[in-house]
Amino acid sequence: MKEKFIFFLVLIAFFLGFILVKFFFVNQKEVYGQLKVTSSPTTGIFLDNVAIGKTPFEDKLKVGEYLLKLIPEGNATDTASWQGKINIYKNTLTFVNRELGSSDVTSAGEIFTAVKMKKKPSNPNYGEIAVETDPNGAIVYLDNDEKGVAPVILADVLKGDHELSVFMPGFFRRTQKINVDPGYQVIAKFKLAIDQSQKITPTPSLNNQEGTESAKLEKGYVIIKDTGLGFLRVREEPSLNASESARIKPGGKYQLLDEQKGWYKIKYNNDEKGLVSGSFEEGWISGQYAAKE
Repeated sequence: MKEKFIFFLVLIAFFLGFILVKFFFVNQKEVYGQLKVTSSPTTGIFLDNVAIGKTPFEDKLKVGEYLLKLIPEGNATDTASWQGKINIYKNTLTFVNRELGSSDVTSAGEIFTAVKMKKKPSNPNYGEIAVETDPNGAIVYLDNDEKGVAPVILADVLKGDHELSVFMPGFFRRTQKINVDPGYQVIAKFKLAIDQSQKITPTPSLNNQEGTESAKLEKGYVIIKDTGLGFLRVREEPSLNASESARIKPGGKYQLLDEQKGWYKIKYNNDEKGLVSGSFEEGWISGQYAAKE
């Protein structure tokens, strides 16, 4: 009888030990994520105002929201510091990269995190990408294919490696390689640095006389700006979702036919020789990539 009682106590102790291991060791690991920080130049890293090292940096952190500060070290006294809130998610990597200039407008960078999708994807091999840019309105490209204007969510993205890029006239283009896991959403936040060698032309707006015949005659021409791709898409309608009808080259001059909410309707021909006699087509281009003459 005594042996049975001892055996019973041993079983209870073993069971309690198993519970302790499961909840205090296994589950402890599940509430951690990974933080990786890179910068140019090298910076000291402060997390919630506590120094934790310098870039490049990589370590595990408890899940939660933190205030991250990057302060340049050494001789980089004329370089701006940076701070922002970041989130660490369970069993995923949060990646922060900053290229610091002399001020905020000349600094750039990106923050990437990944979270479980709220809804299961239509295909088990799909994930998605949520893109934000500062400033808003940058054109988003995935594997060199134009996908929309930030902020935007790219759905049904096949798992694996992709190239994500954002561009806005007057700012330097940002490009990063990313990996999309099935069932996860990659949250991509880009900060764009101003290109001081270029003049930013405001997106044109409509005026009250635009509907008149005289206004149409005064529209003149547009010059195509650099897009960062070597071409600009011409679309059948004034929308990024409209079908592509042609591609024209930066520097080209085209007759302006109409304007509509940041879009220009132009006359073009498919042989890329500009306004010469022949068969012409009409289509819409983004006003961000053209300047009226």
